[in-house]
Amino acid sequence: MLEGAFALLDALRRNGDEAGVTELALACGVPKGSVHRLLDQLVGVGAVERTGNRYRVGPQLYRLGQAWEPHPGLRPAARLPLQRLRAATGASVVLVVLREEAALTVGSVPGDLEPLLPVRNGLAFRLDTAAGKALRGPRRSGAVLDREDVMEGVCCASLPVRAPDGRTVAALAALVPAGRRLDGLAHAVAGAG
Repeated sequence: MLEGAFALLDALRRNGDEAGVTELALACGVPKGSVHRLLDQLVGVGAVERTGNRYRVGPQLYRLGQAWEPHPGLRPAARLPLQRLRAATGASVVLVVLREEAALTVGSVPGDLEPLLPVRNGLAFRLDTAAGKALRGPRRSGAVLDREDVMEGVCCASLPVRAPDGRTVAALAALVPAGRRLDGLAHAVAGAG
């Protein structure tokens, strides 16, 4: 039963805004009757919301997700430096961790790139981005720079965030519109890191 419920929640996430019973049954390979029963239970606990005959992820999942800590103390410790980096540079700023072969955003502050590239917690970046390279690359002393390599019109400076034992636990990245000098941005990212 739990596997079916999580399969439905993941299908809702992948589907975007909302989905109907038939769409979810097809996406999960579960009979429509079972989907109905599971959705009713998920609505009852606030994990799913229903509007007419459409369903979407509910507020209880958001609250539960906000409690997740990829590394103890990382998110609370990053809040103020992320805000200061955004204020100093105007950049969209993200803190990412490595999860499921992606750079998963666990802290974000929107900047000058809105709405071209919205940054939000839960957004995943590919590992060929500067943030992904900072997470996975060998130990380096300088910033990883992206000069429109991944997305036209977007440049980025990223540095790994290390635990006291030297392990890379996250990456801090500042994203700016193309045309901005990245050396000063990289220096600001290093200071925030």
